[in-house]
Amino acid sequence: MDLELAPQHATFRDAVRELAQGIALPLAEEVDRDHRFPIEAVTAAAEAGLLGVLIPSEYGGAGLDALAFAICIEELAQACASTSVIIDVHTSVGSEPILLFGTEEQKRKWLPRLASGELLGAFALTEPASGSDAASLQASARRAGDGYVLNGTKIFITNVGHAGLYVVFARTGPGEKAAGVSAFLVPSGTPGLRVGQVFKKMGLHGSPTGELVLEDVAVPAENRLGAEGQGFTVAMRALDSGRIGISGQALGIAQAAVDEARAVLVRRSREQGDDFLLADMATRLESARLLAYHAAWLCSLGRAFTRQASMAKLHCTDTAMQVALDALQLAGDEGTVSGSPFERHVRDAKALQIYEGSNQVQRIVIAREVLR
Repeated sequence: MDLELAPQHATFRDAVRELAQGIALPLAEEVDRDHRFPIEAVTAAAEAGLLGVLIPSEYGGAGLDALAFAICIEELAQACASTSVIIDVHTSVGSEPILLFGTEEQKRKWLPRLASGELLGAFALTEPASGSDAASLQASARRAGDGYVLNGTKIFITNVGHAGLYVVFARTGPGEKAAGVSAFLVPSGTPGLRVGQVFKKMGLHGSPTGELVLEDVAVPAENRLGAEGQGFTVAMRALDSGRIGISGQALGIAQAAVDEARAVLVRRSREQGDDFLLADMATRLESARLLAYHAAWLCSLGRAFTRQASMAKLHCTDTAMQVALDALQLAGDEGTVSGSPFERHVRDAKALQIYEGSNQVQRIVIAREVLR
């Protein structure tokens, strides 16, 4: 088995790395400190075609595969975790559902604008009372003439306020749980759609996260994504491949932590055991990368990958959290100072264990798959 990256993937990785290290990294501390959207990095990524990595060339995208997507997010996260999550959500759960479930008309209308960066995508599933139980969401979509009227509140929505298109999930069948959920494409600026509270978070300060409120939002039937009642399927499939992106984020944060810990140890006298801790960090990171790349490879081939994606998300994000903590430990006092990359990595890594399905949910998915 050849575990080396194919030449096209290696070349792509080098190009993304140059952009990430040259543009995103110098801004990372400021973006985190000021809680500001990294517009320069997102614009540069759009101009380089990174916002259309998974979108076929016929719709204006790069037409690359899931492994390229994972590599892209990994390299961006190594430079700036906030930039990586903005582009990850846009690319996976914000755009891919249209590619997988959209009509030809929907694809031609929306995908070129998403691929170019004219529109930023977002995914509006979570609600205040539903949490990880997405099938219990309460936002409603009532039939009205040749369309629907949407009402409800979504919460913890990445790219809120900056997105030009939201994939919104609402209930068209009141008593049917998962079978009663449908998906809709809702452009920003639609009357009745507004941004609620935008949260100040523990980490990922440059990535806007907050509430999306829908008050009598009229959506034409042509903006329904998939069949009525298919929304839960749309959401779960989007989250499967989305977990490959989260794994990439985790790998990038962990790699940055390993590299920075190594630099600290090289320039100072080392205490007994420091080398061993660095060795453990590097080993955990390499095992996580192999698991994530395998899930991405399966997805690229069109093979079943749900279990592997959940395993990758679980292992990579737990690894990122532990490696970030270990790196801070090795850095000592300097790692605890506000503005230090070590403390930023710890804050950024924690969210990865929670979103796109908490790691408790990943264990449910993995166990279910193993017991089949």
